[in-house]
Amino acid sequence: MADAEIDAKPVDQDALVADIDRTRAELARTIDAISDRVSPKKNVQRALDEVRQRASQVDPLMAGAAATAILVSVTVIFLVRRRKR
Repeated sequence: MADAEIDAKPVDQDALVADIDRTRAELARTIDAISDRVSPKKNVQRALDEVRQRASQVDPLMAGAAATAILVSVTVIFLVRRRKR
């Protein structure tokens, strides 16, 4: 216990206050980042933004071809089921 008192350095009050303020600001930023990540509204917005970005990168010709293939497939399935009755 006596060694701790001998080795203790004098504490600069201004440095201590500055360190506390810096720590408080870092903690506030961390809490803001965590609340941003767990916010349902912001998660939905991020998901919608990602879908919009991916949709804007789709080639219109490929999208049309895929839609046509789906339409033809659904029509064929409908006709096959209708014939079985």
